[in-house]
Amino acid sequence: MEGYDLIGDVHGCGATLAALLERLGYHQRGGVYRHPRRRVVFLGDLIDRGPRIRLAVNIARRMVEEGEAHIVMGNHEYNALAYCHRAPRQHGREWLREHSPRHNRVIKETLDQYRDHPAEWDETLSWFMEMPLYLDFGELRVVHACWDQTLVDALNRECPGGVIDEPFLQQSVAPDTLAYRIFDRLTRGVHLPLPPGVEIHSGDGFTRRSFRAHFWAREPRTWGDVIFQPDNLPDDLEERELKADEHARLPHYGLDQPPLFIGHYWCEGIPALPTANIACLDYSAVKFGRLVAYRWSGEERLDANHFVWVRVPQEEAARPRPWEIDFD
Repeated sequence: MEGYDLIGDVHGCGATLAALLERLGYHQRGGVYRHPRRRVVFLGDLIDRGPRIRLAVNIARRMVEEGEAHIVMGNHEYNALAYCHRAPRQHGREWLREHSPRHNRVIKETLDQYRDHPAEWDETLSWFMEMPLYLDFGELRVVHACWDQTLVDALNRECPGGVIDEPFLQQSVAPDTLAYRIFDRLTRGVHLPLPPGVEIHSGDGFTRRSFRAHFWAREPRTWGDVIFQPDNLPDDLEERELKADEHARLPHYGLDQPPLFIGHYWCEGIPALPTANIACLDYSAVKFGRLVAYRWSGEERLDANHFVWVRVPQEEAARPRPWEIDFD
């Protein structure tokens, strides 16, 4: 095998995923996209927001089940599991993830597109439970949002191979548990709270009181040294110095470690490498950005020339595509 093609957050852009696979040299045989010398690694977040969620899930699932791909769980797969699992009586709630207006909005497109396919949705949720939270191939690593070695080791002790079980899922909704810290860090990354009264009105329509921070700055001093999201910080907050407790929350992924591939962060523009051994592959596909892959063939230092992408067309939601598969 020549290597892996790592693909960022699809978010229901199923037709664009098919187009990207075709561009990468994968072709359907027996209803599964295959390549004679390469395998895909999906970085999670197949679902929510986009127009062809079932198509995206079924393309990825068939590839994984046929040994043509690997996948890690994203925060949106985790959210769906918690949203659809009833909570034990002692939790004092009906569902593991509250059915609040905000949470309802996030998963609405997914539930709408599976409404007439309840058995398929149940099978999809069961498949989500089989997704590991990380992959470590030795020569490269994959996680949806943040590689924190201490928590990866803790997860592997609790759930060998990073594949969770029902008790771990139930524990993960309580903020004082190890399961919560693992899910929060590996699938959502590091969030640093904004000062009281300060909010960010994000481009995805949500109001946030924290910002996403990265984990590869060697000696960060200010908030501007670690912010990693499309939305700018208000006023002069990028110049605000990191406090000791904020420093303590930031793991560090050094240049001496294997290449790492992440998604999650809604990057924009032409794909670029934040460091020589880290690639973020989430380029806002569902916001009509790019669905991005990286073609890895064993290199220890990554090369921006190895990015491959497809622009997501504005009309994808309305116009049928010849490469779509009928999964009914």
